Amino acid sequence: MREYIILTDSCCDFSARMVAELGVEVLPLSFHIGGGDYFNYPDNRDMAPGDFYARLRSGELGSTAAVSPGVFQETMGRLVEEGKDILCINFSSALSTTYQSATIAAEDVMAAHPGSKILVVDSRCASLGQGLLVYLAARKKGEGLGLEELRDYVENTKLHICHWFTVDDLNHLKRGGRVSAAAALVGTMLQMKPVLHVDDEGRLIPVSKVRGRKASLKALVDKMEELVVDPSVVFISHGDCGDEARELGEAIKAKFPVERLEINYVGPVIGNHSGPGTMALFFQGRHR
Repeated sequence: MREYIILTDSCCDFSARMVAELGVEVLPLSFHIGGGDYFNYPDNRDMAPGDFYARLRSGELGSTAAVSPGVFQETMGRLVEEGKDILCINFSSALSTTYQSATIAAEDVMAAHPGSKILVVDSRCASLGQGLLVYLAARKKGEGLGLEELRDYVENTKLHICHWFTVDDLNHLKRGGRVSAAAALVGTMLQMKPVLHVDDEGRLIPVSKVRGRKASLKALVDKMEELVVDPSVVFISHGDCGDEARELGEAIKAKFPVERLEINYVGPVIGNHSGPGTMALFFQGRHR
């Protein structure tokens, strides 16, 4: 059996430590803010997350860009020349063209390297939801699953990766077209906090609104209680509100038999649209 590697993109919001632990490759998406262009590397070499969120809070507006087919082609070509096949797990196609870029590149690289195999999966996940799917895949790879077997496992698992999140500032969702200007204004005045999830198509969907931050965080825990099937691994990502994320983690550990809890920033690519104060909870559930 040929050796293979898991390739993903930086919207998995892995830390550099997680990348090293799992032995995966991560290609960075890019973002533009304040007249500068930056890459979203897991080690944050271009910009620290705290600095990015400080700039958002000061009123700067950013934009983002997917990984291009050329970048995928270069990395995939290098890996197959090293004798490796590839399982490529990408950011939701409903939110980015990164998956399409990977598919185009995979076809070109396999055509240029007969005998190589590159399988591309649309995770329909985002942030550490994508990260959780890649983590579970890496763990199964370590158990000896072959390339096709692992692809099938990922396809069968991805719609059981629950994404539940809330945001602190409705204006970022307004800019992204997720809520109307009127809803953002009224919601801000009434301290209404939306609770959203990522659906089976990989889209961000508002589900409900609650009054106040504490109630919105409790709603995430309530959703986990309603849907969870395997609470052993739980990931949390946040928009520069680490203390609250750790409090949420402790509340979850007090309620469920969690064996591994990972907390990291929502990276700048997704964070540009969700804003400071975002809190996202990811776990394995009966359905999304």
